[in-house]
Amino acid sequence: MSDAYARGDGEEVRGDVRQAPVKCDHGIGGLRAGGRRVGLMLTAATGIALAAIAPALAQQATSPAQAGTSPAKPVSQAKPISRAEPISQAEPLPRATAGGTVDLDAITVTATKTGQSTVDVLGGASIATRQDVERLQPSSIADLVRNMPGVSAQESQNDPGQSINIRGLQNFGRVNVLVDGARQEYQISGHNANGTFYLDPEFIGQADVVRGPIANIYGSGAIGGVVSLRSRGIDDILNPDETYGVVQRLGIGSNGAGVLNSTAGAARLGSFADVFGQLVYRNSTSYKDGDGTKVPDTGNELTGGLMKLNVQPGEGQRISATALMQDYQFKNNGTSTAGSRFKDDVTANTFTLGYSFLQPDNPWVDFNIKTYYSYTQNRQTAIAPDPTYRALGVVPGDPLSDAARTYGIDIHNTSRFSTFAIDHALTIGADGSIDRVRTSDQAGGFISALTPSGQRRLAGAFIQDEARYGGWLRVLGAVRYDEYSLTGGGNHSDGSHVSPKLTIGVTPIAGMEFYGTYAEGYRAPSITETLIAGQHPFPAFTILPNPTLRPETARDLEAGVNLKYDNVLRDGDSLRGKITLFSNRISDFIDFQSVGAAYLVPFIPGAPVSLCKTRPFLCFPIHSFQYQNVAKARIEGVEIEGAYDWGGGFVSLAGSRLDGKNRRTNAPLNTVAPGRVSSTLGLRFLDQALTLGARYTFTERSSRLVTTPSKDYATADMFASYKFDERVRGDFTVTNLFNRKYVQYLSSDPSPGVTVKFALTVKFAAK
Repeated sequence: MSDAYARGDGEEVRGDVRQAPVKCDHGIGGLRAGGRRVGLMLTAATGIALAAIAPALAQQATSPAQAGTSPAKPVSQAKPISRAEPISQAEPLPRATAGGTVDLDAITVTATKTGQSTVDVLGGASIATRQDVERLQPSSIADLVRNMPGVSAQESQNDPGQSINIRGLQNFGRVNVLVDGARQEYQISGHNANGTFYLDPEFIGQADVVRGPIANIYGSGAIGGVVSLRSRGIDDILNPDETYGVVQRLGIGSNGAGVLNSTAGAARLGSFADVFGQLVYRNSTSYKDGDGTKVPDTGNELTGGLMKLNVQPGEGQRISATALMQDYQFKNNGTSTAGSRFKDDVTANTFTLGYSFLQPDNPWVDFNIKTYYSYTQNRQTAIAPDPTYRALGVVPGDPLSDAARTYGIDIHNTSRFSTFAIDHALTIGADGSIDRVRTSDQAGGFISALTPSGQRRLAGAFIQDEARYGGWLRVLGAVRYDEYSLTGGGNHSDGSHVSPKLTIGVTPIAGMEFYGTYAEGYRAPSITETLIAGQHPFPAFTILPNPTLRPETARDLEAGVNLKYDNVLRDGDSLRGKITLFSNRISDFIDFQSVGAAYLVPFIPGAPVSLCKTRPFLCFPIHSFQYQNVAKARIEGVEIEGAYDWGGGFVSLAGSRLDGKNRRTNAPLNTVAPGRVSSTLGLRFLDQALTLGARYTFTERSSRLVTTPSKDYATADMFASYKFDERVRGDFTVTNLFNRKYVQYLSSDPSPGVTVKFALTVKFAAK
């Protein structure tokens, strides 16, 4: 998001792992109380500003031809871009977005594969732009997106891998994460998210998030939503009239934030081709929480590179290639300070090759095909085995490895035509992917047993029609067919499903569009859920495979309203907003469950089970576990985001409140994050060269946990950006301004205390 949506710290979700959160500290007294007062004042100012707009908004809706203003354009008449490609290749953005403030005007192609402004999407959608990366200086993608409504993130603070949670759903592909269109399917079993990806935010050009299964045409499995991450390209650093150039960005931070060095260069080779390259180095160290206590093993080192090549062999044709390579180095002992300590070396690579064809005089052809290969491997080396691992003979230097490879293809074409008074955009396409997991373990054998090797194939086809009638009616109908097959360990499973989608949008008043949606999504079981088999480290219970797992099916109902007004209180201002209500019901929900009768295992790590026959007092009862189709889940909620920009400043509000339950037992779903509201206020000075802003985020308490409820907490952040000229820019941020000690929802480690970051960006370019 841009100025109006500077997003940062929120809650962290710990998936299916039932962990007691660390107690939040509310005892820093006056300083933190002052922080809460500042936050309440900021939130109140946001509400007052938006309320002040309401009378003018009502007047504009009833009389669009006010003197000195231009009528607001109906949402349903928003002009779509002509092809499904990155924002930098699309038509110029509206004035407000070009100023970097109203991200709801930014173009997204994720929801329907046809470009449209985010505010025009008939569903929950949000965008983070490159300007957000520069202004907020996030250390992770999670920092960039977690303040979007309905979105949270699960991170182990001692592992740079991350998992995005959308509307209470995550793990094993429930949220489809795409990097330049390539699926990210890496997963390793442990006390963290079951499904993570590695990507440094410095490589990001734009992040699109679509909530719910409304974007099911974008790939199998996304019953929670889609996160589409576009890496930087030539148009992110060069203006249209520039031929070549280099952008150098240097950053430094306190409290473990460390250093950042990013060098990006690009060149246009006439009208035939262009090339882009980027090198990134980031080094962070262990941080301190709000009480000044160092959280061990929370630093890491990244070295990465990005290359892009675009070739135009003929009119309307483009061949594009991307290579993204990253290497992360860090050390950790999982989620327990007493566990075995390992050195981790993670390689995360993504390669894509695509072709597109579009000619303005032929509306029947807007063709795109992309093939990709993504590869993530974590090579771990034992450093300090704990008693359980030592009892198995593990010594320092013993290795283990977990690797996931995904091969995929995506092909689609959009034809635009009219029948009578109805305009159509008909998109037909297909996609497929193959996941291959290979593990090896000479350090106890747990990884190879609990993250099993295997292969899964996904395939799907879809057809979608976006129909528009006049300026007041939009109807979007789609059908997707999915099938899968999974093999490994002598087991096999397969299945198929047809998922329909129907959305109707009506604009009774200019600038205000109401919509309703029914959409289905389908997620095949993962390799781990199906084939996992082995012993858990102490306490040594057994985990059983389940080749008869059934896929999950989501049935989602949504209703909402999009608001889009210009020249509300003064010439050139803009108001954008989205409100969404949803109810997502998931059948055959897969969860980790105890099975069978209880049995005894020793208290002593490494002791043989036979000890329980002769000395049962040294043992305790435990059950085996297995992934099973145990529940029908229901997740409901409301999401809201809005922004007002008047040129000299901006104000925004974003929030969500969710509720999720197991419909059979009425028990709450642990992965549903507590409610959250975030408000941002920014002011521009010196002919908009200087931007000063503050953000306040409040997260409510939650009693969903089966152990200790999590307490509410609030954080305040500040940011400042100054453009010395068109070539030099400085960014300054302070996160957790009042040094609050807090633990994000379901996390076991406290988040960083007050952290200061500064970055300097210098550009050299020639025309």
